[in-house]
Amino acid sequence: MVSKIVKVTNPTGLHLRPAGLLCKEAIKYESKIIFKFKKSTANAKSVLSVLGACVKCGDEIEFECTGEDEVEALQALVALVESGLGE
Repeated sequence: MVSKIVKVTNPTGLHLRPAGLLCKEAIKYESKIIFKFKKSTANAKSVLSVLGACVKCGDEIEFECTGEDEVEALQALVALVESGLGE
């Protein structure tokens, strides 16, 4: 298992379009991918789970990846969030 905390920098947080981009990227990997925010845990491969976390701009989330391609998955998701999720 690998993990990393990343700050959400896009102005609108994880609303529908950025959540969709995050899920689309996460689905590419075999690893189990979750993120923790406050006291909740969200499945990064589920748009509804990501939206339900209610992550806003400036919030920090912690990705946890477990599986054969965990390192690659973590790097890709952190890079996507740090790039602003297309916004």
